[in-house]
Amino acid sequence: MAKRDYSLLGSDGARAVETGLAAAEWYHTDVPRKVMKELMQRSDQPAIRDTIILYGCMIAFAAGGIALWGSWWCVPFWAAYGVLYGSASDSRWHECGHGTAFKTPWMNNAVYEIASFMIMRNSATWRWSHARHHTDTYIVGRDPEIAIMRPPAFVKLIGAFFGIPDVIAFFPRMIQNALSGPTAEERTFVPQSEWAKVQRVAILYTAIYAATLATAVWMGSILPLMVIGLPRMYGAWHHIMTGLLQHGGLADNVIDHRLNSRTVYMNPISRFIYWNMNYHVEHHMFPMVPYHALPRLHETIKHDLPAPNRSIAEAFAEMWPALRRQLAYEDYFLRRDLPPTAKPYREDFHRAALGDLPDALPAE
Repeated sequence: MAKRDYSLLGSDGARAVETGLAAAEWYHTDVPRKVMKELMQRSDQPAIRDTIILYGCMIAFAAGGIALWGSWWCVPFWAAYGVLYGSASDSRWHECGHGTAFKTPWMNNAVYEIASFMIMRNSATWRWSHARHHTDTYIVGRDPEIAIMRPPAFVKLIGAFFGIPDVIAFFPRMIQNALSGPTAEERTFVPQSEWAKVQRVAILYTAIYAATLATAVWMGSILPLMVIGLPRMYGAWHHIMTGLLQHGGLADNVIDHRLNSRTVYMNPISRFIYWNMNYHVEHHMFPMVPYHALPRLHETIKHDLPAPNRSIAEAFAEMWPALRRQLAYEDYFLRRDLPPTAKPYREDFHRAALGDLPDALPAE
């Protein structure tokens, strides 16, 4: 099979359109209408509670870090602040971008804008980027949010735990957006009516970062950057750890989320930081179900899904060997077995569109 072309302007994207993979009809587990209506019910209370906890903890940790600045005692405070800034912001950006975290629209928008800035994503661009991610999940040449390309770039993946690739890519793009609006690739999924907004957001971000940097220079200290900016790097490890598990090592170019997404049982702290996105097959099947209802959705449809990984460690133990094998054979992927109660995969479509998808390699 030819090497994958992940560019949104490349040959694989055109092929996805030609073969019907782009904007295809995805498989969904059958859920009774009444049950789905209950699951989709939105509420402000859970998100208000979690938001107060999140920003309250961030303020407290930052205050402790500032008060103890210059002493080793400040390190635990900045470490905790960093994870909430550089990782919890990812899930808040995500859920509020869907408009499901809160029932009240302005609350979703407010938290979305704050979280977008913290996670270094242009709020106007990424709202549309993520819409494409859900329409064409892990369709090569169509999905702009594929985290692990084939063959995997392990140096880049390791650097991602420290926020390095994202931050390096963010600032030139932010400046380009501020000067001329969306890039050529971004214009393939951002409507023209939003191009001016992309530019306005980038100008605002540039002004905030410039003011923060100027304050740091004036003070002769990195302390302002510890509050704004640097936590996106040293606090990124949790959102990268959980984010790689979403689709890593699984099939691409398929239209069944059971093949390309992974559900992982996680501890309560990680679930709070991640806002229940560990139920990732469920989220992709039914993205309008709020985060707080995903555990109930999981119980409702788990008879039709692959068995979830029982922990983060177990999921990585499954994923990393698959990524290593993709170095030698990029068509390899992990096939998730379905329980006897599940409807089978649509093998006819996948083979017709892509050829026989390999799910194993010869014994080594």
